[in-house]
Amino acid sequence: MRKITALFAAAALLALWTGMAAAANHQVKIHHKHGIGKYLTDAKGMTLYWFTKDSPGHSACAGNCLERWPVYYREKVKPPKGIKAKDFGTVTREDGKKQTTFRGYPLYYWAGDKKPGDTFGQAANNVWFVVNPHKFPPKK
Repeated sequence: MRKITALFAAAALLALWTGMAAAANHQVKIHHKHGIGKYLTDAKGMTLYWFTKDSPGHSACAGNCLERWPVYYREKVKPPKGIKAKDFGTVTREDGKKQTTFRGYPLYYWAGDKKPGDTFGQAANNVWFVVNPHKFPPKK
């Protein structure tokens, strides 16, 4: 009987730990880099970008664009300190896939960023930018 109880206890702890690890994977963070300022990253520190041709609730990046600018999507996002959970949402793209948004704008990765902290997509073609949560969306 003790072995069964111990087995159930171990299974419960494993489930709890797995759930906490999964929740941590959805944490969005704020990083800072000299020359760029503050910007959003995913839980692993990979930079999140926005596309100036997008509009709230709509992505203009499709086809070959998505090969260079992959979609960022998490079913639920834990916001960083000082940012409201309601600032994050989800949009269904025209291709039927889901994409996470920040204040209505779709979020992306840049395929050229290979490690946490890379920001090589910043200002690409003067239409792709990191997301500074304290200055977003920018005033037009």
